[in-house]
Amino acid sequence: MRLLAFIICCGFMLMSGCGIAQQIHSKQQYKIGLIDLMLLKRQKISALQLTKDLGADGVEIDMGGLGNRPTFDSKLAIDSIREQYVNKAKTLGIEFCSIGMTGFYSQSFCNRPNVDNTVADCIHTMQQMHINIAFLPMGIQCDLAKNPEVKDSVVARLKRVGAMAEKAGVVIGIETALDAAGEVQLLKEIGSPAIKIYFNFENALTAGRDLYKEMEILGKGRICQIHCTNKDSIWLQNDPQIDMHKVKAILDKWNWSGWLVIERSRDANDPTNVRKNYGANTAYIKKVFQGK
Repeated sequence: MRLLAFIICCGFMLMSGCGIAQQIHSKQQYKIGLIDLMLLKRQKISALQLTKDLGADGVEIDMGGLGNRPTFDSKLAIDSIREQYVNKAKTLGIEFCSIGMTGFYSQSFCNRPNVDNTVADCIHTMQQMHINIAFLPMGIQCDLAKNPEVKDSVVARLKRVGAMAEKAGVVIGIETALDAAGEVQLLKEIGSPAIKIYFNFENALTAGRDLYKEMEILGKGRICQIHCTNKDSIWLQNDPQIDMHKVKAILDKWNWSGWLVIERSRDANDPTNVRKNYGANTAYIKKVFQGK
C-alpha cells in the first residue's frame, strides 16, 4: 500500500510539474517563431518537427499559393490534414503563432476580385485551428509608397476585412511599404481594432529608416507581431544594423508581449542551409529575449 501511495504521489508530482512547465511556457513574454514557407516546407507537416528541432516555440503556417485560383491552394481546408497538424503540434509542444497569406505578395489585394471571400477562407481556417493572428502583406501591386493611388481601395477592403476579423475574434496583421507615420494614419482610416501592423525590421532598414524611432512611432498597441530579421546577408548575431538588445529595451518598456518571428537573415554564402541559418538565428533570439 505504501509503495502504491508513493507511486501515485510521484505521478501526481510529475503531472503537476508538467503543468507548471506548460504554464510557465504559456506565460513567456516573448515567444520565438519560424515560418514553414521560409523553412522550405510550405504546408508540409514536417515543418512542425523541424521547428521543434531548431528550438523555436512555434511556427507560422502558410495558406498556400493563390495564382489565378479563386482562393488559396490550402491543404488545411481538408479536415483530416488539419487534424494531423493540430495533433502533431500538441504532441511536439509547439504552437501556431500565426497563419500567412503570402500569396498576396504577388497577387493584388487592392484589385483582385472576390478578395473578401479569399480572406474569409483564411479566417475560417484560423477559427478551426485556434490561430489568433494572420499575416497579410500588401505586396508589390499594392505598394502604398510607390502607388499611392491604390490607397482608397486598400482602405475600403481592409475595412471589410476588419469587420470580418472582429466578428471572428481574430487579428489581421498587415505589412505595408509605408513608414511608421504613414501606417499610423492608415490604421486610423481603416478604423478597426482587428487590423494591426505586422512589423518587419527589414522593411524599415532597407528603406534607410531608424528602426527604433519607427517602433516608437507605431507604439505598443499597433504592433500585433514582429518579423524580427533583416535582409539575407548575415546572421542576426553579426548584423551591425540591428541592436537586438535595444529592440528588447523598447518592447520591455511597453510591456509588449507576443511573437518574434524569424523570416530571413540567412548567411549569403550558404542561404539554403535551413538548419544552420535558422538554428543560429533562433538560438540568438532566444538568448536575447528569453535568456536561453
